[in-house]
Amino acid sequence: MRGLDPRDPEATFADVLRRALRQRGLSLERICDRLHAQGISVSPATLSHWQRGRSQPERPQSLRAIDALEPMLGLLPGTLRSLLGPHRPRGRALPHDPAAVRGVYGERSDLEQALGEAFPYFNSDTQALVTHETVTLDEHRAIREITVTTVLRAVRDGARQLTVVHFLDAPPDDAVDVVVRSGELADRRFLPELRSVLADISFGRPLARNDTAVVEYTVHVGPSLTTSYCHERRIRESLRTYLLHVRFHPLATPASCHYFYRERLDGEARQRHRVLLDTSHTAHLLPAKCPPGVYGLEWQWD
Repeated sequence: MRGLDPRDPEATFADVLRRALRQRGLSLERICDRLHAQGISVSPATLSHWQRGRSQPERPQSLRAIDALEPMLGLLPGTLRSLLGPHRPRGRALPHDPAAVRGVYGERSDLEQALGEAFPYFNSDTQALVTHETVTLDEHRAIREITVTTVLRAVRDGARQLTVVHFLDAPPDDAVDVVVRSGELADRRFLPELRSVLADISFGRPLARNDTAVVEYTVHVGPSLTTSYCHERRIRESLRTYLLHVRFHPLATPASCHYFYRERLDGEARQRHRVLLDTSHTAHLLPAKCPPGVYGLEWQWD
């Protein structure tokens, strides 16, 4: 096929597969049906990962699928096989696929701008399991504290720290502080142009693969005249548990409060329902399941 020369030094397995699928005009579901007819089981999600470069075939069943795909897509035998890179080393974590994070944050997100060249490596050696977040507002209707407790697991040997990023409403310059209770604060950076604070929190020792750690910290925000209307957390990987607890000042309680969930930062809310405040002037959300996406509470003032 034209444009699919594997001798092109710029050609990758994902590039050639993606262009071949596009030129052939077959859906991923149709491709999977044809492979299944040959006794080869591959899911549409797996094919999608291959053509996006998020993973590559390694197992014998996957390599059989590649051999069957070549004539199906009009490619010469060995075209795709010749473009496969070395197998991923077992027990080691590669940098996470930036596309997975962009799936939640979008292209050129505030997170990517804040992290810069470190974006592809953002917490790639750990996986969050449980996150408990408490947000406290003052009598002026502004967020003053965000306390987070996270239980995480190392996905590779040598994991040493967790990087956290919080985007704030409109904090005064140099009026943001981070206090770590579990772990050690290694670095803190305030980016006023992005209204964000970044902190590197050390575990105090390198973790072995599958070791777990607990990180607890509080972001303190100085007095602000900017009214807060919501708080959200962007989750790039499924969590076992996420609890968001918002505390309102007794002299400034909202007229109503709602829970929302979006698949993407710029997407429409797929779930939204009212949440009642309790006698302590707090509201919370505790989703039964936590797939990737944006979870939050929003409130309306009188």
